[in-house]
Amino acid sequence: MTGRVMPRIDVWCELQCPDCRTALADLALLRDRFGDELVVELRHFPLEKHKHAHIAAQAAEEARAQGALWPYVEAVLVRVEDLAKAKGAAAERLLVEIARSVGLDADELESALIDGRHIFQVDADEAEGAAIGVKGTPTYEVAGRLLDGSKDQTGLREKIEELLAASPDA
Repeated sequence: MTGRVMPRIDVWCELQCPDCRTALADLALLRDRFGDELVVELRHFPLEKHKHAHIAAQAAEEARAQGALWPYVEAVLVRVEDLAKAKGAAAERLLVEIARSVGLDADELESALIDGRHIFQVDADEAEGAAIGVKGTPTYEVAGRLLDGSKDQTGLREKIEELLAASPDA
């Protein structure tokens, strides 16, 4: 064991954000380039303009607890328009349906949404993001720098690759 620290990206994301769905392709390319050594950590930053973002983040935390965070996140982001159109309890039903489609214990996910067991984690992520300057999603924290992809993602993956390659952790 070398004691080497793995390269890491914190992705400040919101599961009702179409730009976060677009960012999935860049994340896949980064994983291909850096392999299993790259740690990609999902951090929640629900935006007020998206009414189901906070509950979707809670559902993602339950997916993390069940060991299927990224498959669930990707499945939710694929259906971002459906989530945006959902009214009231239909949003929760959609999140539960997506959980079932990726092989999660959908009943447990539904229970987690009812009892709010992941609210504090989502709120903590949101508070930390605001404290370090996250303004929109997706935002990436790489080697101590924030890269805001909420307005334009052009060239962002390349910049992340540069920061990861130059990082003493890489």
